[in-house]
Amino acid sequence: MTDYSYAARMKRRKRRRRKLIIKRLLCLSFLVLLIASICYGAVRIIGSKNREESKSIQAESQLQKASNITVPDWVDVQIIKIHGTARSGKKLTAVKNIVIHYVGNPGTTAQNNRDFFDKSDTEVSSHFVVGLDGEIIQCVPLNEKSAASNWRNSDTISVEVCHPDESGVFNQASYNSLIRLTAWLCHEFGLDEEDVIRHYDITGKMCPLYYAEHEDKWEDLKNDVKKELGEYN
Repeated sequence: MTDYSYAARMKRRKRRRRKLIIKRLLCLSFLVLLIASICYGAVRIIGSKNREESKSIQAESQLQKASNITVPDWVDVQIIKIHGTARSGKKLTAVKNIVIHYVGNPGTTAQNNRDFFDKSDTEVSSHFVVGLDGEIIQCVPLNEKSAASNWRNSDTISVEVCHPDESGVFNQASYNSLIRLTAWLCHEFGLDEEDVIRHYDITGKMCPLYYAEHEDKWEDLKNDVKKELGEYN
């Protein structure tokens, strides 16, 4: 039997009011969370857009610089012809890494490899080849793609290094020139030693063989690049 007394009516009214307050608080909480979520999403979108714009500006700056870099006199510039895959003439989209390779034929010279790249039926090339006597030949312009680093050809500079035997160990003359060239490239493109990678780091291919098999020697190489970079500061 329903109690219609004053006290009962007041009690029911308080319960209804309490439910209404709780309902309003829940609606308000939901509204606050919705606004916060929208604001967070907007901040992320703006931040992402700003980062992309910053990367785009940096890439444009790098490529503009790549078109105007004066190559040091210790580099022998012998640009190969545009004839398909080896040198397509297509422009880089950015320069994010310097990729180190080793040549496929032990005992061959920098000139041997440069001339191989220049054949009309060759499908591979690199921006630079470092020879057994420490000579360095540039084969592809610094604002163009080479054909050395698979899907990373569009945003990397490639360096092939000659080696005397199947072990893939670079001799001292080649090693010293590689460090000098890599440090110079890092300096020119605003990179550091951590931006120097192996072909192995892209595809898992054992290239450069010795430095893919010996992680400690690879770290030593990067540290030597860092030391050389210090000469520019």
